[in-house]
Amino acid sequence: MKFHRVKLSNFKCYDDADLRLDNGVTVIHGLNGSGKSSLLEACFFALYGSKALDENLGDVVTIGADDCTVELWFSHAGGDYHLTRRVRATGAQPTTAKCVLETPEGNYEGARDVRRRVTELLRMDSEAFVNCAYVRQGEVNKLINASPGDRQDMLDDLLQLGKLEEYRERASDARVGVGRVRDDKQGALSQLDEQIQEKEEKDLHERLNSLETKEAKLLDEIEHIEDQKATAEETLTQAGSVLEEYEEKREELSALEDDIEELEATITETETERTELKERISDLQDRRESLQEQLAETVSETNLDSSEPDPEAVAARLEELQSRDDDLQGRIEDQRVDAKEHSSTADALAESAADLESRAADKREEADELEADIEAARESIAERREQISDIDDQIADLEARFEGAPTDRDGAQSYKESVASDLDDARQRVTELETKLESEREALAEAEALLEAGKCPECGQDVVESPHVASIEEDRERIAELESTLADARDEVETLESKHETATALVETADELATLENNRSNIVQLVEEKEDGLDADRERIETLREDAAEHESEAETKREKAAEAREQAEDCRSVVAECNQERQQVKQAIKHLERVEDLLGDIDDCDDDIERLREKRTQQAELNDQRREQLAEKRERKQDLARSFDEERIDEARNEKQRAEQYIEQAEEALAEKREKRDELQNAIGGVTNEIEELESLRERRDDLEATLERLETLYEETEELQEMYGTLRAELRQRNVETLERMLNQTFDLVYQNDSYSHIELDGQYQLTVYQKDGEPLEPEQLSGGERALFNLSLRCAIYRLLAEGIEGAAPMPPLILDEPTVFLDSGHVTQLLDLVEYMRDEVGVEQILVVSHDEELVGAADDLVRVEKDATTNRSRVEQVEATVAELA
Repeated sequence: MKFHRVKLSNFKCYDDADLRLDNGVTVIHGLNGSGKSSLLEACFFALYGSKALDENLGDVVTIGADDCTVELWFSHAGGDYHLTRRVRATGAQPTTAKCVLETPEGNYEGARDVRRRVTELLRMDSEAFVNCAYVRQGEVNKLINASPGDRQDMLDDLLQLGKLEEYRERASDARVGVGRVRDDKQGALSQLDEQIQEKEEKDLHERLNSLETKEAKLLDEIEHIEDQKATAEETLTQAGSVLEEYEEKREELSALEDDIEELEATITETETERTELKERISDLQDRRESLQEQLAETVSETNLDSSEPDPEAVAARLEELQSRDDDLQGRIEDQRVDAKEHSSTADALAESAADLESRAADKREEADELEADIEAARESIAERREQISDIDDQIADLEARFEGAPTDRDGAQSYKESVASDLDDARQRVTELETKLESEREALAEAEALLEAGKCPECGQDVVESPHVASIEEDRERIAELESTLADARDEVETLESKHETATALVETADELATLENNRSNIVQLVEEKEDGLDADRERIETLREDAAEHESEAETKREKAAEAREQAEDCRSVVAECNQERQQVKQAIKHLERVEDLLGDIDDCDDDIERLREKRTQQAELNDQRREQLAEKRERKQDLARSFDEERIDEARNEKQRAEQYIEQAEEALAEKREKRDELQNAIGGVTNEIEELESLRERRDDLEATLERLETLYEETEELQEMYGTLRAELRQRNVETLERMLNQTFDLVYQNDSYSHIELDGQYQLTVYQKDGEPLEPEQLSGGERALFNLSLRCAIYRLLAEGIEGAAPMPPLILDEPTVFLDSGHVTQLLDLVEYMRDEVGVEQILVVSHDEELVGAADDLVRVEKDATTNRSRVEQVEATVAELA
């Protein structure tokens, strides 16, 4: 894997940055706190998102910005990739607004999908990336300080050995599951054997034959009774038919009587309606005569020529009057609109005049207020100048605190962090020494107790002539040395705590200075702005007074125009009154003509109603003639039905029906009893048959279960073998990794420590590290000095990187080797060894891309490419400068 380019927008201390990365060793150089590490954190964040952060997601967004964007271009295993992440921090909770990974096989979107795809590509998650390829600032001693168990877990995860343990556990779970199923099947087989024996003892086939014989005899009896019952049912049906025919004729006779009665009533009712219709026709004729008289009276009030006018002439005259009414209405509306417009114009002009007069008064008032503000501003400027003088005195007092201090104000924070780091190491050293001293004291006390009892402190045997008794003195000497070393370590802690208090005070002073300088700058800017605004205020006062005079003049003109508009509105209202008077006369004439139209229509309606009623009366006479004919036919049918009844035949049918019903009832009771017995026999036969079938099924299940048990036994043995195979394979692979890692670590170790007093390193199967001096004395890595420990850990990290890159059986694509401030714990001599290590990884191991972040000038010489990072003290923003190759070499 290789990084090609990283582009930032509003990421931490960067507004904008665009950095291209090439093969070889790239050194990112700059002062402490300039933002160098943020470039590598941006690459790490682009790959793994929030999993790469120790802080809140919103902390990556530049202060004052709403969002930030990181883009990373990289290649891996022959493919080119482009990754974009954007974080929005505008809501209550910061969120990932965009996350897209462009790959040769397609795009992946969403933070989870992208992180999962990156993990698949690199075969490592964010934690594995840090443990393998990314030595972050302050974590150079992470692996060496880890316990052997934690170190084993880290390396097993990096080398994918954890998968084998997962597979072994799965195989173990499968074996246990198969064993449980096998035991359950064995129990089920025993139960089946018991059930089969129980059913075989019942002699089921003999019972079935006896039940089937009883069933056949009972079925014959049921069949005989059913035949007799069928004969009785047939007799019942015939008798029922005779009685049904009798009932039908009775019903028809009753219906005929009802129809005759209904027809007689209908004829009488219709004759009554004809009489009523005759009376209504007479009433309509009287109403027509009355309407004729009203029409003559109404016509006399109009200017129509005839006393019986033509409806068309009435309609024409009415249309003429309505047209005149419409004309008058239109003229009235026009004049009203004109009057309203003139009134609105007058009101608007009057309102505008009042507004202009008010605006003139406001401008004069504003001019007076500005004159008062100018005087107040002069007094405020004088007070601010006195405040600036006071701040200058405070700044001078605070700057004096840095005279003779161990650092200047710009380096105060870095000095504090360095002292804090040294203090943490010193405290950790004290804790380690206290623990070791306590352990030695306990061992010595136990040995002395054994010695007092006459026992050897080491083997527990009698102390007479034992060669081990003298070792107690050596233990006491070692404890004394530890106590002396612990005292020195505690003195160093006290010294560093005092330095840390001084450093904290200097940081607070630097912060206070920055605040005062910022306040002074703000006050100076405010004074300048106020002075600049005084001339503009004077000009504003003159402009306001001129505007006020113009508004008063314009208001007088508008009041004169408003009076003219009111006179025009009054003229329009006079015209409206004249038109309304004429329109009243037209409406009265229209009303009379409409009454004439209504009367003519009412007369026509009366004529239509008279004709309609006469036709209806004629139709009712015809209907009554038809009903009288139907009445005669129904009376004749009634007489025929009365002569057709045979009472003796009907009585006989009733008796046969009664006898048949009694027999059927008795037969049904007998059938119910026998059918119940039949059902009981059939249920018993079914039960025995089911038991026989269950017996056969149990035998088949037993055969199947025996076969299943054989397969489970085989499967149990196979899962047991698989579990052992995964455990053996994991142990073998771990041992091979340990041997390979030990070989690579010693190759790196020889390069770094070739002129020192150490001979080699041993790494056991539990990843326990031991350093051997050239005199053969073993040392724990924690016993090395701070610089040696850091360099040892860098060697270990490089060996792990090489192991993963070269693999056990072939090379694997790896991320760039990233070293963030690796010289923090190194002196100048050890920095030279670090340079040799970097060149070895590049030239001998063949690492394609190495990224080093450092403030140390010694590392610049090892750079194939040099990137400088600077921070603007005013804006607190960082910028990146890519130095040309020739300039990098000169640097």
